[in-house]
Amino acid sequence: MLKALIFDVDGTLADTERDGHRIAFNLAFEAAELDWHWGVECYGELLAVTGGKERMRFYAQQYDADFIAQENVDEIIKQLHANKTQYYVELLNKGKIPLRPGVERLLHEAREARLILAIATTTTPQNVTALLESTLGKESINWFASIGAGDIVPAKKPAPDIYQFVLKELNLSAHECLAFEDSENGLLSAVAADLKTLVTTNVYTNNHNFSDAVLVMDQIGEPDQPAKVIAGELDNAYVNIDALKKIHAKLFAS
Repeated sequence: MLKALIFDVDGTLADTERDGHRIAFNLAFEAAELDWHWGVECYGELLAVTGGKERMRFYAQQYDADFIAQENVDEIIKQLHANKTQYYVELLNKGKIPLRPGVERLLHEAREARLILAIATTTTPQNVTALLESTLGKESINWFASIGAGDIVPAKKPAPDIYQFVLKELNLSAHECLAFEDSENGLLSAVAADLKTLVTTNVYTNNHNFSDAVLVMDQIGEPDQPAKVIAGELDNAYVNIDALKKIHAKLFAS
């Protein structure tokens, strides 16, 4: 029986990357008087590295030898990331980053159907809270039985650690859940945790390899804004709880 839905955040719940995190990184770099600027294409390439601090370290190793050679570089990166998070939260509070089509409806349907909701993401807990509160209200953080976020596990996606953490907290097996992702690294992470996964693509992940996904779409969709199915089968024009139960039942039919 399907008991829980586990969601990635960035790119899955909302298109946060291009016009959220990227902008916030650049604001933090400018404030720190760094001559770094991540354009749309550059940031798309950097998304291959999961985790904001890890992304900055990778960039510095490639393009700024003086920066990475600093004795206290770990603390500098940590502070840069904290500043970036503040800028990101400000963008959210200004309503600049809405949820993707169908997300709010599906979350409400899941709650009405008494399905458990959870989050598994590499972004910080503060970012998760800010996104949920700015789009769904202050109480929405309590809709989720488990929020696996940030550095709560040592290895980030594509390692399965964050999904394994969430499954342990929920006290559920992977086969009692479905995961939602938007990227190849996210899919690899979920599949490595034995989770059947649905993917909603975005501008940065359209060309990723999603061959291990159960269903690949351009969005969850709405009745008046149907989802485009890229791979797999969806009986409806959009994802709802009945469709998810059918998908799950087919996957685990004895």
